[in-house]
Amino acid sequence: MKVISTLVASATLGVSIMAAPLASVAAPTDTTFAGETVVALASSFLSALSSLGVAPGAIGPGRIEAYKGKTYAAFPITTGQIDLGTVEGEIDHSGGLSLTAGSTVVELTSFAIDIYSGAKPVLTGLVTVDGNFVGRIPLFDLSLASATIDDKKYCLEVGDVGVTLDSVAAGALSSVFKTTVPAGLTVGTATVQALLTNKLHW
Repeated sequence: MKVISTLVASATLGVSIMAAPLASVAAPTDTTFAGETVVALASSFLSALSSLGVAPGAIGPGRIEAYKGKTYAAFPITTGQIDLGTVEGEIDHSGGLSLTAGSTVVELTSFAIDIYSGAKPVLTGLVTVDGNFVGRIPLFDLSLASATIDDKKYCLEVGDVGVTLDSVAAGALSSVFKTTVPAGLTVGTATVQALLTNKLHW
């Protein structure tokens, strides 16, 4: 716990997604109140967890499902503010992931995508180890090199977002599970679909 607390204290929490690689959408700031972020988990990620003796699980209302030979992790969007012109803002989620090895259980919950320019793309989450709250740390680095953006009728969709394990999270998990969890491990590819208040016509 001391090691993880030190990592939390040294982590930069004002992390962000840079929107520069994405095509701009000429629209004002809007509020998201629902939707979902879905991650197609890489088979290499699941194999790496298995080789480390770590079993992943879903924390409701998040879920893990298999479909057509692939494994997906999905997390409901709860709230957020998005500038549709620059794709800046914040998107918050409910649910999360659990990582279990023997009697040790790490819970990652309340995922937040903070979207600001000038900082590396990353997703943060609250971390609990064996029921003891640790804090909010960077969990996954997000790559927008191949990302797409679609300003749909009722929602904003950002797809093909690369997801890898952040170095802070890798260090924390290595300390907890007493093994080496590599930073930069490919987790999968994410798609964010956020329903927007101003696009709905009641």
